[in-house]
Amino acid sequence: RVRGTPFTAGVQAAGAKAYTVYNHILLASYFESYEADYRHLKEHVQVWDVAVERQVSVKGPDALRLMKMMSPRDMDRMADDQCYYVPICDNNGGMLNDPVAIKLAQDHYWLSLADGDLLQFALGLAIASKMDVDIVEPDVSPLAVQGPKADELMSRVFGDDVRDIRFFRYNRMAFMDTEFVVARSGWSKQGGFEIYVDGTQYGMPLWDALMAAGQDLNVRAGCPNLIGRVEGGLLSSGSDMTRQNTPVEAGLAKISNSPADFIGKPVNEAHTENGPPRQISPLA
Repeated sequence: RVRGTPFTAGVQAAGAKAYTVYNHILLASYFESYEADYRHLKEHVQVWDVAVERQVSVKGPDALRLMKMMSPRDMDRMADDQCYYVPICDNNGGMLNDPVAIKLAQDHYWLSLADGDLLQFALGLAIASKMDVDIVEPDVSPLAVQGPKADELMSRVFGDDVRDIRFFRYNRMAFMDTEFVVARSGWSKQGGFEIYVDGTQYGMPLWDALMAAGQDLNVRAGCPNLIGRVEGGLLSSGSDMTRQNTPVEAGLAKISNSPADFIGKPVNEAHTENGPPRQISPLA
């Protein structure tokens, strides 16, 4: 019931000292120590197994309709190569999850999840509303490359065109006999990329290629760092934000303005117009 990932062999070989369970999958907590991992991330480059960010594929004629129902973010404004941070709300406006949506086509989206079984929620909405849409978990596992030397490492593996990818945009980059969606994104303030590895068989070949190419860059295995995310003001779904909080309470009013009839809209609008009963803010 607790799964590994396409990169687990690399994580174990790198000496992960502790794990947590996230979306029913093992996620490393630290390697040398929280403090040492944090200092290394600020200066060099790390490769993170974040396959725990499971994808929910929403594909079909009603894909956009379902996306607009689930999130208060205006999905009509999303560009073809864009990644969107999209809060997902229940009927009381409470946040169920805060995935990153990737628009693969006009009728196809991936939702890259925080911890939570969002697939069942999306499937239930689609069935109840009789939508023409397929909802599955594809064999796609994100691998993050984070840190100030991320651009250099990524260019050595994918070519210099990877440097041109803008923040929260993506491009399709060749690797071996396939290609991956590569986005400039990730859960650190140091910047970097997330590679959506489509196919388990490519996991360790990509891991090994990044490690080999980055030896002189002091590349190491890493993972989302608690010190770094608190310092960077990155709120965590399920701990900082729960179902008891609306997107407005979580400081997301600017992206919670969809004209569509999304679930939880009356509460969200009331909080926008009158102010929320409380406000979650990162430590400054």
